[in-house]
Amino acid sequence: MLVLSRKINQAIMVGDNVRIVIVGVDRDQVKVGIEAPRDIPVHRSEVYEEIQRSNRLAAEAGAEAPAAASTVRLGGVAGPRAAALGAQGRRRTTKVPTPEGRKNP
Repeated sequence: MLVLSRKINQAIMVGDNVRIVIVGVDRDQVKVGIEAPRDIPVHRSEVYEEIQRSNRLAAEAGAEAPAAASTVRLGGVAGPRAAALGAQGRRRTTKVPTPEGRKNP
């Protein structure tokens, strides 16, 4: 595992098209912004694990699950494709205030 130290508004690049930015630190919580192309799924690990579990169960069932049974709730958004699309393929962006004299990247 690569471990890096970053300060607020500093970024880490993963490959050529994924950018991870530290947008805030509050006690024991770090807020991270992730810029990635829409075709690259980005999930919190607990959501990813739930998607994998659901996929395994569906594969074991051997048949397509009914829409009601395959509905996954992700961050308040529900839909049969929510898990696969990461909240239906929408990316949420939030403007984060920066220290004076610095511009948002």
